[in-house]
Amino acid sequence: MSSASALRAPTAQASPAPAREQALRPEVNDAHVRFVGLGKTYPGQAQPALQGIDLNIRRGEIFGIIGRSGAGKSSLLRTINRLEQPSQGRVLIDQVDIAPFDEDHLVALRRRIGMIFQHFNLMSAKTVWQNVELPLKVASVAKAERQRKVRELLELVGLAHKHHVYPAQLSGGQKQRVGIARALVHDPEILLCDEATSALDPETTASILELLRDINQRLGLTIVLITHEMAVIRDICHRVLVLERGQIVEQGDVWQVFGAPRHEVTRSLLAPLQAKLPAALQANLRTSPGASDAALVLRLSLLGAPELSELFSALGGRVRLLQGGIETIGERAVGQLILSVQGSPHALPLLLERARRWADEVEVLGYVV
Repeated sequence: MSSASALRAPTAQASPAPAREQALRPEVNDAHVRFVGLGKTYPGQAQPALQGIDLNIRRGEIFGIIGRSGAGKSSLLRTINRLEQPSQGRVLIDQVDIAPFDEDHLVALRRRIGMIFQHFNLMSAKTVWQNVELPLKVASVAKAERQRKVRELLELVGLAHKHHVYPAQLSGGQKQRVGIARALVHDPEILLCDEATSALDPETTASILELLRDINQRLGLTIVLITHEMAVIRDICHRVLVLERGQIVEQGDVWQVFGAPRHEVTRSLLAPLQAKLPAALQANLRTSPGASDAALVLRLSLLGAPELSELFSALGGRVRLLQGGIETIGERAVGQLILSVQGSPHALPLLLERARRWADEVEVLGYVV
C-alpha cells in the first residue's frame, strides 16, 4: 500500500481540512502533523496528561518537545502513530484525521512513521543485518529488495562493516545506529525519537545528532524528538515546544526560545545552559547597594551580537564583563552577558531602560562592593 493510500483510508470518515480553513490559515498547508484541541486523560487519573494542544509541525523540520518529568512529552509523541489514543481532539497527518483508522490502516500508517528509542530495543540473538531486515520480513518484502534496502541503510548509518556482529559486540552509539537504520526500512516520512540519546555519552550523542541532521537533510524527513537534554534541542532542532502539566506554555524557533525564554518553566529547564556567576562573586552578592562604590550586577539575554563598546558606553560608568558569551543557534547569534556597572551617572530605571535597548531581557542580580 502506498503512503498516500495509507493516509486516505478510511475515506468515509477521514477528510482533508476544509478549503476555507486552508485559505484563512495558510500555515495549515505546510503542516505535516497537526494537533487540534488534543487532550488525553488516563483511567484513574484526575489530572489530564494532555489538554488543549493546538500545534502544527512543519514538513521537513526537526521539532523538539521538552518539559519536566510527567509533563506529557511521551503521551504527545505517541499520539502521532496512535500508540496512544487521544481522549479529545484530533491528530492529523497530511490533513487526514487518523482517529478512524482500523487495524490494517494503522499498520500501513506506522510503516510511514519510524521510531527510535532510548534503549535501542534490538534482538540480542540476531545480527545487525538481521535486526534491520526483520521489519521487512514481517512485511513480506521480497528477499532481493530486503538485501538492497538493508545494505543501503547500513551504509547510511556507517555500519556496513558490522553487518555480521551481534548487539552485545556493539557500543551504545552503534546500537542506536542500528535502531535508526531499522526505523528507516519502510522509507518513512516522519521519524519519532523518544529520548534517543539519553543513554549515550556526550561524544556519541554528538555523532548521533549529526547523523539525524544528515538524514533530515538528505531524505527530507520530518523529525519529532523528545528529550530532557537541552543541549540536544539547541544543537539540532529548528523549533521547540515546552510542556508543563500537559499544556503548552511556550513554543517557537529554538534560537528565540533559548535566547530569551519567557515562561518560568522554560527558564528552569534552560538554567544549566545559562551563564553563571563565579562562586566568589555569588557569595558577595547583596540585594541592596550598601555602599557608595557598590556595583550593580545585570544579566542580559541577547538575540544578536552587540557592539560591546557601544553597549558599555550606553550604560555609563565602569562596566565589566563578569561571565557569558555569544553562540550561534540555528544560524542566529544568541547569548547572555553578566555585567557589573559601577558609578553610572544614570538612575536605575534609566539604566535598565538603556540596557533593554540592547538586550531582549534584563535581570538585576544584585550588588557587589
